Amino acid sequence: MGKDLKGKELGVGITQQKDGLYNAGFVDKLGKRRVKRFKKLQECRKWLEDAKYINEHSSITEANNMIVDAWFEYWISIKEKTVRPNTVRNYRERYKRNISHVIGKMLLVDVKPIHCQKIFSDMADEGYKTTTMYQTRIALYNMLDFAKENDIIINNPCKKSVRSDMGKPSENKKALEINEQKKFLEYAKGQSYENQYRFILQTGLRTGELVGLKWDDVDFAKKTLTISRSMEYRHSVGIWRVGEPKSASGYRTIPLTDEAVRILKDQKIKNSNLKVVPIEWSDYIFLCRKGTPIKNSTYDTGLYKICNKASIKPFAMHVLRHTFATRCIEGGMKPKTLQKILGHSNIGITMNLYVTTTEDEKQKEIDLVADTLMLCSSI
Repeated sequence: MGKDLKGKELGVGITQQKDGLYNAGFVDKLGKRRVKRFKKLQECRKWLEDAKYINEHSSITEANNMIVDAWFEYWISIKEKTVRPNTVRNYRERYKRNISHVIGKMLLVDVKPIHCQKIFSDMADEGYKTTTMYQTRIALYNMLDFAKENDIIINNPCKKSVRSDMGKPSENKKALEINEQKKFLEYAKGQSYENQYRFILQTGLRTGELVGLKWDDVDFAKKTLTISRSMEYRHSVGIWRVGEPKSASGYRTIPLTDEAVRILKDQKIKNSNLKVVPIEWSDYIFLCRKGTPIKNSTYDTGLYKICNKASIKPFAMHVLRHTFATRCIEGGMKPKTLQKILGHSNIGITMNLYVTTTEDEKQKEIDLVADTLMLCSSI
């Protein structure tokens, strides 16, 4: 029996450290000691109870007696070796937040469509957007389908009859109108991340691609930029994670405008004036005053402040990418070329999601065909 710092019994497998944290541990079926620390005793006891239960029902050789939580851990361990870290993270998040508390302690073979439906009905009641519910459905369906493929369950209970399109509609990510873009840039002038915002409006980069840029990626002579990585700060573990681009199409070399080159040269001067730049970040392009990269979420915070001053409806970083794409199409760029620059795997994504027809553009287009329409109406 473990004890706390005051000598009170805490139960088997639980102790309290000198720093006040509670330590839970046990030896699993494979003889491996599993340990985890918690700030709260209640959370510590719950984890130990759940972990032991999963351990008792987690033999892949006895899959018919396996609970869903255990099956998910087995399935996700395989996914970790085959898909991008961001995809694994999304699967884990959706499972933990929306799936586990509904079916996690059930035997895998006992899960029925009605249980799957409850997951989405609960999400709708909690006010989730349909897009998030769709992501949850992908995780649930794929996990259960893997069990079906391995003959553990006869049918995938996440059937077509299970409705997940019942959440709140998502707001369409709309590109900035030209007048909005001008006003935004006017108020962004002199702000800490002005160069970064302007650079995305010249290149259409994703935020993670911008954060991960290094000087070696730039060819000033050829006026090109090579995208070969994405980087983000993981708040949950307090570290920077450098990974691959979003897809195979994300690896690309894009041409730079004169303005993009000017921004890079200006950023190089800014970096040279920094008092300290840790050696690990010396090769990176966009750094803050401390000589380190800027967290992805910090860019959004900066945007909101500028929008507030400019009296523009707040928007996130991705809208700058949408705006770049829309301006390119308005300027006459071929959709196929834009697809390659944005790093999309197919042109449908480019045209359906990233290109917004603005009010000004609609007026221009209708003016172009006005005479033809008049001719047709006079017949």
